[in-house]
Amino acid sequence: MAAESDPGASSSACGVPPLAGITVVALEQAVSAPMCTRVLADLGATVIKVENPGGGDFARHYDDVVAGQAAHFVWCNRGKKSITINLKNSAGLEVLHRLLDSADVLVANLAPGATARLGLTPAELAERHPELISVEIDGYGPGGPLSHKRAYDLLAQAESGACAITGSPGAPAKPGPPMADVASGLFSAISILSLLLRRERPPGSPGPARGGAQVQVSLFDTMTELMGYALNYTLHTGINQEPRGMGSPAVAPYGSYGTTDGQTVVLGTTNDREWQRLARDIIGRDDLADDSRFTSNSGRVSHREILDEAITDWCGRHDLAEIQKRADDAGIGNARYNTPLDVIDHPHLRARDRWRTIDTPGGPVPALLPPAVISGVDPVMGPVPALGEHTDSILAALEVTADEVARWHERGAFGTVKSDL
Repeated sequence: MAAESDPGASSSACGVPPLAGITVVALEQAVSAPMCTRVLADLGATVIKVENPGGGDFARHYDDVVAGQAAHFVWCNRGKKSITINLKNSAGLEVLHRLLDSADVLVANLAPGATARLGLTPAELAERHPELISVEIDGYGPGGPLSHKRAYDLLAQAESGACAITGSPGAPAKPGPPMADVASGLFSAISILSLLLRRERPPGSPGPARGGAQVQVSLFDTMTELMGYALNYTLHTGINQEPRGMGSPAVAPYGSYGTTDGQTVVLGTTNDREWQRLARDIIGRDDLADDSRFTSNSGRVSHREILDEAITDWCGRHDLAEIQKRADDAGIGNARYNTPLDVIDHPHLRARDRWRTIDTPGGPVPALLPPAVISGVDPVMGPVPALGEHTDSILAALEVTADEVARWHERGAFGTVKSDL
């Protein structure tokens, strides 16, 4: 399945990675912030993951299915360096600020109020580290009645209305992938990249002042953004659209249909011309193509049951291969409904060499390349770190004396601690 490769060697094959020389300090848990910093690490940034000595990122312990490690953690944390710091005492905070003195970016997604308790509010960071770009990802953003609440992916999806438009009528569901977490991480990474670009402008250039900046991204705001179509529709109609399973409330015909060989094909039309081709060239129903009820998309949506019945009947008399060939020949979008097991060995991934091998504390494991393919750049895709694996090497890079490190140890900077941050 996986193409064997040396991630370190491949990353240098095309020159220096785009973010080489950028240092990111991460106070992160679970998915949203770790996804943000993994994107930066894949692009060459040095990401220092600060973890509590009493177990680290709690996503490390969700399960142990990936060579003894959690699937979430391996997915989101390659290419990072792990240092264990007790942030609940003054010595640990001294170490953190020493890291921030030489960092370009701080990314955090701790529990509500945790950064403030650590003295890491935007104002405090701007005062003590004026060149630092700081990003905080939280549940609901400051200044609202929900700002104090913890928020995880499902909670943000439920609060934002996403679950109400997923699933089937009367049976709402959470979208499978962690959309709130991942999209919040990506919006955060985009903000960081834009601010790093701004920092490179020559003095006196038009635009905002150079230097540090504070960024706030919330899971709730991210999900309401992703709800854009549904919210706009309801805002202007007063109607809550019902979820359509594998279909779409906005377009018809668009959905999944069983085939004679026990497969499921997904067929989609997005405009009137495609509908005409589907009706005439695929299912052979000129009568439907000529019917005035189906001339426009709004009409087809209003009468989707008639169209779905006709398409279901036709697909049920043909196998998947024939349906997809006829759809391709007619220029109609189509796909095979796959399970995760199907996707792992997907021929399209194999043909395009999308699998790599990364190192982890439990041994090498397969990993997919990042989605963005940048000419002349290979993603770094470095190892997944063990808890605290890089504590000594990170401290050594700070150029502090052995006596100072010893004093930090004596004062409990790296000691075992239970953390709810």
